[in-house]
Amino acid sequence: MSIPLACLTSLNSHRCTADIEGNPSEFVFAGKYGFGIANKQTGEYRWIKKVWDEMEVAAGKPEKYRGNDGAVDSQGRFWAGFMFDPLTSEWAEEGALFRLNTDGTLDRPLSNITIPNGTTWNKDDNTMFWADSPFKTIYQFDYDAKTGAISNKRPFFTMPEDNRYGKDAVPDGHCIDEEGYMWTALHGGSHVLRISPQGEIVAEIKVPTQQPTCPCFCGEDLIITSAGGTSGPDGKGVDEFAGSVFKINVGVRGLKRFKYKGGVDVEGGKVNGQVVGE
Repeated sequence: MSIPLACLTSLNSHRCTADIEGNPSEFVFAGKYGFGIANKQTGEYRWIKKVWDEMEVAAGKPEKYRGNDGAVDSQGRFWAGFMFDPLTSEWAEEGALFRLNTDGTLDRPLSNITIPNGTTWNKDDNTMFWADSPFKTIYQFDYDAKTGAISNKRPFFTMPEDNRYGKDAVPDGHCIDEEGYMWTALHGGSHVLRISPQGEIVAEIKVPTQQPTCPCFCGEDLIITSAGGTSGPDGKGVDEFAGSVFKINVGVRGLKRFKYKGGVDVEGGKVNGQVVGE
């Protein structure tokens, strides 16, 4: 049975963001240098936590790396992965997954990663899922919701060895529905897959672009973003619908999304009450 697919053209892009509990006028983001907070109306922003230590700053990491994908857990902590910035550096496996806690402190649960994507948690809130895309694998961890600790890393889903979705297809962003199934975009594979709690492919959606990036739920609709970029002919996108946003009704809702619980008390990035940008 075919399912109608609607297409909306995307005009803008950004790194991962999250709403803030008790602060409807601003949002928290993971950007070039670390975590920041931005005003939804004016775009004015401030950095609240730079992620790299003194040795890493001396080695030039703030200029060579950037934030990528992330999410907020059930306790209101904001997780975000940082990777090499293709605009300023070469390929490197020295990225990290950071966790911005509700009191503004920072932890680094994972190091030596490449392209982090798709941080989610299961319905029981005892397993975390996370992808390092170049390894073609979505990993799962034992997760302690109270402390935020993760352990026991092991594969949850690995791309089929027969390359049925193309040799360049890798898991990108993902989300989880209320039945416990994961939906993951295949960057370079023109598909979004539905994966069972056992890690098996049970359904697929073909999208009219090579590089879908992340699905998310709006009611029973799955919203699917895609990469734009300039890797196609003459510096254009890879295909006609590169950078577009798609919508498809899948008949199931997603799990609840959470807000960062730093609230209005997270006031980093100000000097004498004035916002300081860079």
